[in-house]
Amino acid sequence: MPPKSQTDDHGISPAAPHPPNETVTPTGTAEAAETAETAGAAGAAETAGAAGAAETAGAAGAAGAAETAGAVTPVTPAGAAEVVTPDTPDTPAEAVTPLLRGVAVLRRLTEADGTLSPSALERATGLARSTVDRITATLARMGYVRLDGRDVTLAPRLMELGNAYLAALRLPALLAARADALADELDESVSLAVGDRDGIRFIHQATRRRAMSLSFRIGDLLPAERTAPGPLFAAEWTDTDWHRWRSRRAADPEDRTFPAVPRRELPSGGEDFAERAARASRDGWSLDDQLIEPGLVAVAVPVRDPRTGRVACVASVVSHTSRHTADDLRDTLLPRLRSAVAEMERALREAPAPEPAPAPAGLATWTGASKQELGREFVESLARGLTVLTAFGEGRAALTLTEVAKATGLARATARRALITYEHLGLVAPGPDRTFALTPRVLDLGFPPLSRTSLPQIATPHLAALADRVHESASLAVLTEAGDEIQYTARVATSRVMSVNITVGTRLPAYATSLGRVMLADVPPARRPPATVPPLTPHTMTDPAALTDALDAAREQGYALVNEELEEGLRSIAVPVRDRTGRVVAAVNVAMHAARRTVEACVTEILPELRETAAGIEGDLRVAGRFMGVGQG
Repeated sequence: MPPKSQTDDHGISPAAPHPPNETVTPTGTAEAAETAETAGAAGAAETAGAAGAAETAGAAGAAGAAETAGAVTPVTPAGAAEVVTPDTPDTPAEAVTPLLRGVAVLRRLTEADGTLSPSALERATGLARSTVDRITATLARMGYVRLDGRDVTLAPRLMELGNAYLAALRLPALLAARADALADELDESVSLAVGDRDGIRFIHQATRRRAMSLSFRIGDLLPAERTAPGPLFAAEWTDTDWHRWRSRRAADPEDRTFPAVPRRELPSGGEDFAERAARASRDGWSLDDQLIEPGLVAVAVPVRDPRTGRVACVASVVSHTSRHTADDLRDTLLPRLRSAVAEMERALREAPAPEPAPAPAGLATWTGASKQELGREFVESLARGLTVLTAFGEGRAALTLTEVAKATGLARATARRALITYEHLGLVAPGPDRTFALTPRVLDLGFPPLSRTSLPQIATPHLAALADRVHESASLAVLTEAGDEIQYTARVATSRVMSVNITVGTRLPAYATSLGRVMLADVPPARRPPATVPPLTPHTMTDPAALTDALDAAREQGYALVNEELEEGLRSIAVPVRDRTGRVVAAVNVAMHAARRTVEACVTEILPELRETAAGIEGDLRVAGRFMGVGQG
């Protein structure tokens, strides 16, 4: 996979312009920016098409020609967005064909909740099977998908694309804690959403865990007219926006193109939506009284950009009619919501200017090396195109073509064609001073299904690879709340006549296990549970002073090895798993019969593999946990 992007650090740029409600039609803004930015023969050569020749010859070569030859007529399944391919009539001539197809594959996987077989992708995208195979092989090399037997599955590292948008936007980093606090205070779900053309898209969710709880995810797109935030955004729509909304309503009266919501059972023209928008503009708040589905109610208030006075995002409190009617929300919760929004707006006003995080480095070199290694199975122009999205982020909300090329290490010609492609797809929008900014549509690339990823889901593929390499069972565990036990949350077993028989959910004494010791080593001594362990075997360490010394050694060495203390004949070695703050949140281990490896062999043979596995889990956890909490169970 590519070198770790450094766009996933804390902080969001206050200068990040909110992408305009309308995506400019793809008439070559990137090309115009290139022409304006470049003087003399070099710019003219690029505009005349030298860039395209360089891209084809240097990046894709014969593979690019095979891609074009492998295309078939696209098929659009019911309820799915249109597949954009070079065959689409309005596709710019300089759009990058493999990039169009790669985005289509990612969107289809997102709509399918993260997993499809290659055959299903072939049907959903209308691409040839050989093309699907090359695209998915490239995405797997980037760490964006996993090839699990007969399925293609989205991988957590793909979230770095959505993270780039959220980082540039700044709003989640500045407002999420206040939304979470409001949810705790009201004991109701609280959402933050931005406008996305004629819909609304969630950028933060603080959800209450109940039998009936909100199922929307970060990145989900909803039709504006069926939500509480929608009228507040529509109050600022232009005539063009309203025309687009009416066209969409006429073409899709059942909301089939919004997979996150139930189909509209009684299609209507939405004639009252304009009235709701006018009322929301007048009142400064809006209600959703069971517009999405029976029982779901919400009240929303706009959070305004202090620089422009326009709606930056909308905060909503969401409930169920078993707890609140819509009138109850207005009368009892709206005042507190307004107070919280006032605090959010003050946070935006007082936010310091961001310190730009380092741009991702070495990506162009990595893609070239991958092409050399994998040959035609690696679609270099797709990989390079996707790296363009990672150029944006904290302190880099709006970039010129030159800045994009510099941040990624790509040639200007390559970056320019990628921007032309993304503008056509609605993933970037032009801004002032020949800049470009990401739009909320970037969250369409895998973020909704991946935003519910748990730590066991992240860890399991890594554990499977570890077990395959060392031919022993591998496990992930967490400390229980009391700290005196561990609980297994993920496990991959190997097939042996004699193997360690432990299942997910099993609890064991923390002090008598390698997993427990390596996690307790990170707990301050004053907060550790009493070091009292019953003798489980003749080898069990029970002396409190000796146990404290063992924890100190585990912290210093970075691993713990337990030899026949839990059960005679059982030997295990474990390393910690840390989150993006450096806190130990789990541990991984390999357990085996003592006859199969000596203590020394565990350290020399198993420990390096364990550390590599933990590093892989931590890398995915850093990406997945940047703008959302990752569940441990």
